[in-house]
Amino acid sequence: MNDLLRSFVRAIAHAFHPRMLWLTFMPFAVATLSWGAVLWFFWQTLTGAATGWLDGWALTAAMYRLFDAVGFSSLHAVIAPFFVVIMAIPLIFVTVLLLIATLSMPGVIKLLTRRPGGHYALLEERHGGSWSGSLGHSVITTLVCLIALVVTLPLWLIPPFFALIPPLLWGWLTYRVMTYDALAVHASAEERRVIVRDARWPLLVIGIVSGLLGSVPTMLWAWSVWLLPLFPVVAAATIWAYAFILVFSALWFAHYCLHALERLRANAAPQVPAITVPF
Repeated sequence: MNDLLRSFVRAIAHAFHPRMLWLTFMPFAVATLSWGAVLWFFWQTLTGAATGWLDGWALTAAMYRLFDAVGFSSLHAVIAPFFVVIMAIPLIFVTVLLLIATLSMPGVIKLLTRRPGGHYALLEERHGGSWSGSLGHSVITTLVCLIALVVTLPLWLIPPFFALIPPLLWGWLTYRVMTYDALAVHASAEERRVIVRDARWPLLVIGIVSGLLGSVPTMLWAWSVWLLPLFPVVAAATIWAYAFILVFSALWFAHYCLHALERLRANAAPQVPAITVPF
């Protein structure tokens, strides 16, 4: 627990560093431009497909009748856009996460280890990972998470699973992706495996907390659909919020993992026996 809190406080201290704020910009720009283009050019197609699919649901018909009964028939037109956004949120979150892991995490590690006075400036680099290895690991882990998301999607409609499954999925995904990148430069492959095995639960806690923090801007997505004219502005602000939260998560993982690596090497160092001088 002390290591969790220590790394959390250090992550907060670094989160507003100008370089860290800059590291949110590139993932934000790439995700905003790519997803903005998708939603702009395919919005009518996506909402039309969603409308056709939702119209076959008995639950949708019941919602329409409820809206009519309370005098909000105009809300019929909001259901399909809302559904499209809800389906897009996990993909946008994953996009930002992968961009942070591949583009921003190296900058986070450099800030903590290579600048004068860095917390971990004395750590030896053993290069147990690589950029291509990080990308492959992230893609495979993301595919596993998305498959789990699709399989568990029906449970999201049942209390209390709708409040438990998303943080667990995003927490597991974030912890698996961020841990590899936090240790790729300084730890050997064996050291990384040992740390992930021994600190699995604290790392999962960091991931779950990061996932819960990521649910805050998700609320903005939901509200922005009800105010469609403001949707582009709110969507851009939400993507930046995802980027900032995930850069903070990268700092938290980096502090925790690098400190664990320091401790692992200290415990593995051979103890030099004291020399007794006879008189």
